[in-house]
Order: sequence, then C-alpha cells, then structure tokens
Amino acid sequence: MSQTLSPAQTAAALPYGRLALEIKTLLQDPSVQVPPRIVQPLHGGGSLFVMPAADQSLAITKIISFIPDNHLRGLPAIQGDIVLVDALSGQRLMLIDGPTVTARRTAAVSLLAAQTLAPCPQGPLLIVGAGVQGRSHLEAFHEGLGVKEVWVASRSESSARALLEYAQELGMQAHLANDPDEALAHCPLVVTTTSAQGVVMNQNPRPDAFVSAVGAFTPKMVEWSAEVCQYLAQVGLLVVDTRDADHEAGDLLQASIDVTALPTLADVLRRQAAGELSRATPASNCQGPVFFKSCGWAGWDLAAARCLVTQVLPQGR
Repeated sequence: MSQTLSPAQTAAALPYGRLALEIKTLLQDPSVQVPPRIVQPLHGGGSLFVMPAADQSLAITKIISFIPDNHLRGLPAIQGDIVLVDALSGQRLMLIDGPTVTARRTAAVSLLAAQTLAPCPQGPLLIVGAGVQGRSHLEAFHEGLGVKEVWVASRSESSARALLEYAQELGMQAHLANDPDEALAHCPLVVTTTSAQGVVMNQNPRPDAFVSAVGAFTPKMVEWSAEVCQYLAQVGLLVVDTRDADHEAGDLLQASIDVTALPTLADVLRRQAAGELSRATPASNCQGPVFFKSCGWAGWDLAAARCLVTQVLPQGR
C-alpha cells in the first residue's frame, strides 16, 4: 500500500546536502530518462506542468500548477503532487507533496552548482525574492556552504523582514536590501527567486560572483536585464541546468544569447571529474562572474524521490 507524505515529512527526508549529492549521482546515471515536460497555459495567466521521469527502478510524474498572482488570493504560487511508482510492477509507492519537493530540489541544484563553480562560496549571500524559494535557498546555502551573512530584497517588505528574522533564528547576520542592484556590491553569492514577471536586476554582478537565476523558467519570464546577460556572456561563464533551458531560459533567450552553445551542469561536472575544471577555473579563465540559469527538470524530482525511497520506505522500497 502506498504512502502519502505531508509537507513536513517530505522536507525532513530531504536534507539539502544529501539531495545535492543525489542530484550529482543522478546526472551520472545512464538509465535516467526525462522527456520534455508539458506546459499547458491556463486562463488567467497561470500554467500547468506535467513532468515525468524514470530510471531503471523508479518512475515519477509531477503535476503542478504555477499561478503567479496567487499571493493576492492568499494561496501559494505552486501547488500539486508527485506520484512515485515502481518502474517494474507499476505499483504506486508514494504520493509526495509537490511544492515541498520543488522548493528543496531547486535549492539543492543551486547548492550543487555553487559547490562546483562559486569562486567565493562563503558569501555573503544576496537573495532577491523572499517567498518559498528564497527561504529554501537561504536554508540550502547556510546548510551546504556554511554561509553566515545574508542580504534580502523583496517587493514585499513584510516578506523580506520575515525571511530576515528566519535567517537570524539560524544564527546568521541578516540585512534588508532596499535596492538589490546596490546590494550586488556586497555579495559574491546571488540568488534571484522572484515571480519573474519583469526585470528586477539591472546591474552587473561582482567579478567574483556566483549567480543562481531561478525565477524565470519559461521563455516569457525574466529577472535579469538583457544588457546584464549580454555582459555576462562576454566576460563571465554562463551555465544552464539542463538542455531543456535551450527553449526555457527566459533571461538568456530575451537577451538573444545562443543558449544551445552553453554548457549544462552535467557538462561542468564531467569536466570537473576529468580534471579539466576546478572551482577557481571560472574566475581565473573568464575574469568575470558565473551565471547559473536554473529552469527546472523532472530529473531533479526523481533525485528527490530516490532520497525519499531510502529514507521513508522499508528497505528502500
């Protein structure tokens, strides 16, 4: 009989460090198959995402909605579930809270990218967007990189202050950033997690910066200005999470950048394993920032399901 996991149970079984390691392992697994996700536009400006993935023993289907103005309704922007089944028998093993997995696996991907590429992984960290993803990235970078200082910018001052208070509860130094562009000067780690309905970042990051741009995951969404993205393409290192970003990376596509020519996170990890890349390589080779574009991929959800199987089900099944 399958289990249904609450958000709290899901979060407890997905510590960021373990999840980042499982994501790294999954990227080296040739049995993993992830078809393109289906994005169904909804009346009112939202989207419905259907995202399957499978390896040699497990299969998932993630069904979530993204409604960018749900804060006006007092509802979360992302809602839905993940169904986990046995790939051999087809038996349903688990029903998992979709928003919790989305928050934690997205932050774990950013953590893995920062562990691999950030020239100054100790921070301070700038978070732009103080919603669910802002909180999960705060947790992930604090837990996985030991970041002790954070600046937070948000269109909602109450949301920003709530995240600052949470950072202080974690023992971090926390500052309100009234202007995120000005805060770039203080922070070699930058994460943007806005609703991506318009440009919020107009200044160039520091030469030693690592940026994880999370909010814009469709061609029409954007957080970073075209001018900044073009500058980064000239002087920095641009990396995308997967090849799905070729047609989803709104920030880069709107800047007329050839996304198909950019390396993926898997490409970077392969180069690192072959001894062709070290953490210092981007800064020393490019003399400029690292810009990691995260668009999302059902493979990250499959990695989370793998963690949950080993943590929750008896004998891993």
